[in-house]
Amino acid sequence: MMAREDFRLLHKERVRWGEADMQGVVFNAHYLTYVDVGVTEYFRALEQNQGRLAVGGGDFFMARTELDFHASAEFDDLIEIGARIARFGRTSVEWVSEIHRGDAHLITARMIYVHADLESRSSQPVPEAFKHTVAAFERVRPEGV
Repeated sequence: MMAREDFRLLHKERVRWGEADMQGVVFNAHYLTYVDVGVTEYFRALEQNQGRLAVGGGDFFMARTELDFHASAEFDDLIEIGARIARFGRTSVEWVSEIHRGDAHLITARMIYVHADLESRSSQPVPEAFKHTVAAFERVRPEGV
């Protein structure tokens, strides 16, 4: 189990009207968008703190996502999205994300991204330089560095 303090990247986002469903809560698919915002903000923070990122001529492509729902957000809630890289495989990266509203833990997400060549989209090893940049940025050192 993670603690909120384990996340160096914490991004605040306001729930918009169009994200709530007829039950008055955020429609479940929107949590994937929030998690993606967290990943985008993570990369932005890495570049601000470490300079231009070296991803070895490749990029990361989503391979798997798993969401655990603990509670719901509602329209106009201010939520906080935490994102971190928890583990590196040879060609993959495991992200963990949590979404909170105040002290309430709403969502836990685990995502596997594969590092791949941009043209062929075939997997390739995650660059060592990227792993070290992430390890220097994170509060909790990812496995596999």
